[in-house]
Amino acid sequence: MLVLAALVLLILAALGVGMLTTAYGVRHRAILLKNEAAAMLAAEAGYEQAIFWMTQQKDVLSALQKQIEGTSGTLSFADSSCNYEISLFKFIGKAHKGRPVFQVKSVGHSGVFSRTVDVYVIQAIPGWAMGMCRVASGGTSSYPVNFADGEIIDMPIHINKLSSSIDPTDLRDIYISGEPSFLERVAMGESKYRAGGGDKPGDGDSRDYDDLISLGLFNDGILFDQPDCRITDEEAVDMKLERFEASTKEQFKFEPEGTALLATTSYTTNLSATQLEFFVDNGIGKVRITNNCTVLGYKRTNGNTTWDYKVTPGTSATQFETYHIYAYHVRGEAPQTFKLEQTYVTQSYGGVESEPGGQIYVDGNIVIGGHNAAHNGDQVIKGTIAVVATDNIWIADNLQVSDYDSLGNYWPRGADGMPDVEHNPNAIGLIAKGVVKVIDPGMSEYESGYSEFDHDGSSYTDGGDNYYPGRVPDEYISGSLGYIYCPVAHPEPSGETYERYLSDPTVVEAAVTVGGGGWGAENVARYYYYKYYGGRQQDPTTTPSWPTKKQDNLILRGAITESMRGVVGLIGLDGYLKQYYLDDRLLEGILPGDIWLQGKYVPTPAGWHDYRQ
Repeated sequence: MLVLAALVLLILAALGVGMLTTAYGVRHRAILLKNEAAAMLAAEAGYEQAIFWMTQQKDVLSALQKQIEGTSGTLSFADSSCNYEISLFKFIGKAHKGRPVFQVKSVGHSGVFSRTVDVYVIQAIPGWAMGMCRVASGGTSSYPVNFADGEIIDMPIHINKLSSSIDPTDLRDIYISGEPSFLERVAMGESKYRAGGGDKPGDGDSRDYDDLISLGLFNDGILFDQPDCRITDEEAVDMKLERFEASTKEQFKFEPEGTALLATTSYTTNLSATQLEFFVDNGIGKVRITNNCTVLGYKRTNGNTTWDYKVTPGTSATQFETYHIYAYHVRGEAPQTFKLEQTYVTQSYGGVESEPGGQIYVDGNIVIGGHNAAHNGDQVIKGTIAVVATDNIWIADNLQVSDYDSLGNYWPRGADGMPDVEHNPNAIGLIAKGVVKVIDPGMSEYESGYSEFDHDGSSYTDGGDNYYPGRVPDEYISGSLGYIYCPVAHPEPSGETYERYLSDPTVVEAAVTVGGGGWGAENVARYYYYKYYGGRQQDPTTTPSWPTKKQDNLILRGAITESMRGVVGLIGLDGYLKQYYLDDRLLEGILPGDIWLQGKYVPTPAGWHDYRQ
């Protein structure tokens, strides 16, 4: 019996030791798993902190260059810690590598464990970003712009959250008339809900967000509480411009000083500008540059409604002012012609280089367009270039990219007219601290005499509401004063040299960034039925008889970032009908430098890696 008892005790002891060992092992394993999980969570916390820091920066590349506080850091928790670092990894793109990829590396520690989160992120880019979906209608007033019934918007959209001073009633910041169709994602800076709870209704529209979603308007969904685009942040825009200026060749930095003394009145003034003409000569992309031009600017002051507003500097796009639109310009010096590749520079940040791309920087205004036979009137880009102005960019002609690459290969367009996404390397970016607008070419016409209102819209009366000095004195035609009139756009087919118009459709293929207002067209009539208000110059080959006003088509193939909406046309009245198409190449970094102002950063495809150390 004693032997049996001893054997039982031995077995029980062995079982007890085994159970204790198992329990210890399980506990130890649980501690290890807890430590490893804590290390992983700490590493992810470091990543989130790094991304949050990036969203707060006005310009991440500038912040990394200056190594300001936040480019690296440490976080401590009760049972873990992490250290993280943000760096520029490389530039990417299809036809041209110009889009920055940032690396966020965060290492979490807990006990003996270390886990690493290593992520490559890029700036999220919509096709059309706007500070607000409204147009200025006065010094402090703005007017909602509807996405209209039947419109198809085939590009991603982002709309910033409106300030409480503009939207005190907490309504929707997107304005809908009827049932437009959004084919790609829509991102809103505002919350889906009102402060007191419940979905937000629209301005003059009882439908709330749930109602709109139920109609199937947002094919790819709608996101809320998204970081604002920094296009309304004047300091952020300035930082972009400063980086472009610093990296541009001295030869292609201009500070125009127009010295002509054009006759002015209370509603006109003399402005300075640099004129750019893009064309292809024997297969080579070129730019003709005329510096120190004098522009006659016109501002409507007789009380009639105008849509020609820009943001008042220093007001974060909450106050607005009318500005002097383009009437005509003269030059006092001969233009110079350069190969586009002569403007190319390579941007470098911490040893990471972009591919070469063209840059032209103008501290002032830019006029793009001309009438020289070398480019048959239209502006054609062969190469990649970013054009930057500290004031306005006036587009005075069709602006299109070539379908040939640098080796002479032809890349046909798609059925929708878009440049070949995979192979076409040609692109232009237009970046202005002021506005980017299509001019009214009728303002720049010259005639020996003005008649009463011409019903085809190609002439302007000497009196009445539409009078402005579009007439150029003979001495500027002859150059007897030392200055030469520079007509832009196209001469009327009848052969009247100084009757000018833009073609229908007018085509602009560019990435447009507007820091001081909106993208649009100048001199768009609101009350077209005033006898003496002809509105914009129309294509004279198709304009119907008075009082009908034909609306030409404005085709934009590119991307838009604007601090507020700009007026392109008024439905059924005057101006343009818009047709906007997203050029996917522009989202892939085809342009030199970092032109984007979004506050959101997302991992690249297959860009997330986490592992043990």
